[in-house]
Amino acid sequence: MAANVALLSASSPSTSAAASSFLCRRPLPRCCAASPRRASSRLSIMAALGDDPIREWILTEGKATQIKGTRSIGGGCINSAQRYDTDAGPFFVKTNSRIGPEMFEGEALGLKAMYDTKSIRVPLPYKVGPLPTGGSFIIMEFIEFGRSRGDQSVLGRKLAEMHKAAKSDNGYGFHVDNTIGSTPQINTWTADWIEFYSKHRLGYQLELASRRYGDSAIYEKGQRLIKNIRPLFDGAVLEPCLLHGDLWSGNISSDTKGDPVILDPACYYGHNEAEFGMSWCAGFGGDFYNAYFQVMPKQPGFEKRRDLYLLYHYLNHYNLFGSGYRSSAMSIIEDYLYLLAA
Repeated sequence: MAANVALLSASSPSTSAAASSFLCRRPLPRCCAASPRRASSRLSIMAALGDDPIREWILTEGKATQIKGTRSIGGGCINSAQRYDTDAGPFFVKTNSRIGPEMFEGEALGLKAMYDTKSIRVPLPYKVGPLPTGGSFIIMEFIEFGRSRGDQSVLGRKLAEMHKAAKSDNGYGFHVDNTIGSTPQINTWTADWIEFYSKHRLGYQLELASRRYGDSAIYEKGQRLIKNIRPLFDGAVLEPCLLHGDLWSGNISSDTKGDPVILDPACYYGHNEAEFGMSWCAGFGGDFYNAYFQVMPKQPGFEKRRDLYLLYHYLNHYNLFGSGYRSSAMSIIEDYLYLLAA
């Protein structure tokens, strides 16, 4: 995807030509054309817009004529986030001063893929691009959150509907590599799920731990596990479903009507059970799982595989945040080695 790509749908602000040429094609009154002072003023406005691609998009393709104000709304430890209030409604903008547009392009593609399933609510992405001073931005739909995370049973049902609606003919992976937190997430299309998960999820994280910490013990035991995990999938039906990929409590909310909203994805097509890999900090309860499995039936061996999907995220947290997560990852690996007599 090009770095300046705009991601729009029929429900988003309507598309026009590139924002940089939008003002140039507006017809000028004769008095303006004849007035060097006014022409100069107009060029100054265009230059000012060009210095701020976020304001440029909002005031052209976003169909706003006035930005009433902006305010910070957090954004976490990786990105900054702001709300732009305009006469065309609010916009949600995330920026990163260090990373180019590739990270937000992956996020935008994931949001759009989930949005297109018409199942669970996600913010619609509008525009991704570079910042003139370095870094990048993404503009998307602003969703006003409610006071709670919503009904767990509705969340489970709608998430299952998304998994059921979006399948891939390309196998397991995604159109682009993206990130899980700030860790690269490799999404090379692969026909076999066990091969994909072994190489691009567990194997990649184990290699990171080995390089970053010199942790040969977790690397070697993890590789033994990878070579022996196939029996854990006996009897299971494996299909490449669209996954949010990073579904923890911070990425789950609800709108003002109480309908669930999910955001900040690390999307790829994978085995649907992998969606529960962050359940240790997502707060999924019995109502969630009961509603989910009514739409996507539980597969044989689900309980045996649950910790295998937790392992990917524990390893990622180990690589991101340090040794506090190592013992949890190692414990899962050693338990599986014992179970599989490997």
